[in-house]
Amino acid sequence: MRNLNNFFFTRLQYESGDWDVDQRMPSNVLNSLIEYTTLKVDTVENIIPLSSDAVFRCPFCYLSGHKLVEFTAQERTNFEQYVRNGGFVFVDDCNHDIDGLFAKSFEAQMERIFGKEALIKIPNQHPLYTLFFQFDGPPTTSQELNGWGDDLVHDYLKAIEINGKIAVLYSNKDYGCEWDYDFRNKRFYKIDNTRFSVNIVMYALTS
Repeated sequence: MRNLNNFFFTRLQYESGDWDVDQRMPSNVLNSLIEYTTLKVDTVENIIPLSSDAVFRCPFCYLSGHKLVEFTAQERTNFEQYVRNGGFVFVDDCNHDIDGLFAKSFEAQMERIFGKEALIKIPNQHPLYTLFFQFDGPPTTSQELNGWGDDLVHDYLKAIEINGKIAVLYSNKDYGCEWDYDFRNKRFYKIDNTRFSVNIVMYALTS
């Protein structure tokens, strides 16, 4: 049985798309939390349907994919209630493409739920970037530098804020793919590229 006193990483299943991408990424992020913070961490990824009431017991949720995002009525209801009641969702576009199917369909879902102006670019001076490790804005991914997707480096993230706090953090940068490797291979990196994930989680838990 899951220890609810420990932080656990929750991946959201949704019926319309390919939710189960970048399968090594969660264990890599969890390893970074253990390495850099004093959090007590459950090292097993938590996977639940967005339509389940179990979502309301999760401190941090992750949603990603390449394909269509078209929530069912129950998924839409749960997403809104979770976010409006203090939940945090990190959403990452695996296509790293602002004109791709995931981006367009997810942004349409957010507009339907929260309104046309709800999803906004956050400034690169946002506390998210300095809460734990120091960044000048969202770190660039190798996918962007290699010219995949829309051949752009996105120098911003978007968010939906509730009561002055980010509740939905949205990336077109494909961090999931960037962090999708066995955490034991970090020793080959000059700088650990998962450090920004620590900022995201710590912001979700403390802000």
